[in-house]
Amino acid sequence: MTHISGSSDMTAKLSSASTNPGHAASWYAASARDQKIRPMLEGEIEADVCIIGAGFTGISAALELVERGYSVAVVEAVRIGFGASGRNGGQIVNGYSRDLETIAGRYGRDKAVKLGAMSLEGGEIIRGRIAKYAIDCDLVHGGFFAAFTPKQVREMEAHKAHWEKHGHGGLEMVSRADVGTYVKADRYVGGMIDRLGGHIHPLDLVLGEAAAVENQGGRIFENSRVESVGMGAHPIVRTERGAVKAKYVLVCGNAYLGKLLPQIGDRMMPVSSQVMATEPLPKELIEGLLPANYCVEDANYVLDYYRRTADNRLLYGGGIGYGGQDPANLTGVIRPNMLKTFPQLENVKIDYAWSGNFALTLTRIPHMGRLADNVYFSHGDSGHGVTTTHLLGKILGEAVAGHAERFDIWSSLPNYPFPGGKTFRVPLTMLGAWWYGMRDKLGI
Repeated sequence: MTHISGSSDMTAKLSSASTNPGHAASWYAASARDQKIRPMLEGEIEADVCIIGAGFTGISAALELVERGYSVAVVEAVRIGFGASGRNGGQIVNGYSRDLETIAGRYGRDKAVKLGAMSLEGGEIIRGRIAKYAIDCDLVHGGFFAAFTPKQVREMEAHKAHWEKHGHGGLEMVSRADVGTYVKADRYVGGMIDRLGGHIHPLDLVLGEAAAVENQGGRIFENSRVESVGMGAHPIVRTERGAVKAKYVLVCGNAYLGKLLPQIGDRMMPVSSQVMATEPLPKELIEGLLPANYCVEDANYVLDYYRRTADNRLLYGGGIGYGGQDPANLTGVIRPNMLKTFPQLENVKIDYAWSGNFALTLTRIPHMGRLADNVYFSHGDSGHGVTTTHLLGKILGEAVAGHAERFDIWSSLPNYPFPGGKTFRVPLTMLGAWWYGMRDKLGI
């Protein structure tokens, strides 16, 4: 195994190969419990539902549907969990990328109440499926939100009060004196815990859910990139070597949808985030840094997130690349931040560094809708994908089964193209991020 300590040459070497073919060279891919490759789609088959994309959204919808007795075929361009679902920080963060008061201000109190009633469900779905299907994915309960400034503490207090109006408990403020219960770092002035949060090995989770789909008759095809989607009474999804004739199609490609179906792809922007994993640390060291074994994310606009892994590594993520562009040095952004948080790790080796894209919408609210009466889509979870994808995948399944009430709530939310189109959306978004980043630095 190659080790690095910040060298760009070594970073490139480290990130160039995966022990799990097709996947990014991540710790998740290297440690995944299920590394078998599913077959490529060849020839024409039929199914009640064809799902494009084998990430959290697509697999969540597939599992909902096979449990309801539908025949399902999932077509994946690369591998199950290839995209953000198998590369993210592994944190179960409840809610959405915009708080419920913002949602109320934009869309009305009634919509906020309805979305608020669903806002813990993604985490509940994850825990329920882990228990039901005995999925081994290193589930640990509890999350900590860390504040750098008194202003961020006040914002967390307001956030807690708003959630409690919607009947959500589990949140508790943490004073500066008690921060060390959760993270031994001098950077924070306080924070908030979410006892309903937690963390998992995300690739193991989606692979475990995929196995549950297959065990109930669902078919999953890897290395089967979709080339076209034919609309009609029986839409046909065509890949290079095969096709699926279905009654319904669910488009769940998210940030990796590419040029397929630009009418929805142009309404989101791929954004990259970088993650790295240290070498396994002495148990007393890692337990000293994160005593409660809660996952942590800070309250900055461009935030850092980190947690312990089951084999005692520190998994640390952060950074942002609008347009899905990766930095030349994957650790160049996040390793300095890790050392600001934990300077005692100066000489610790980094075993893995990788990047992955998530789909950002202009509103930072997921985008759901129909391309035809029997062709549905969901994407744009905007950085809150682990829980939200599970919720929205389930809702897609409900809609196919004739229970579209919750789908209709989400699809009624307006969605807009980015200002400047594809040419200027990145620089304009970067300008906005710079402004909010300056506010964080200045504490205003």
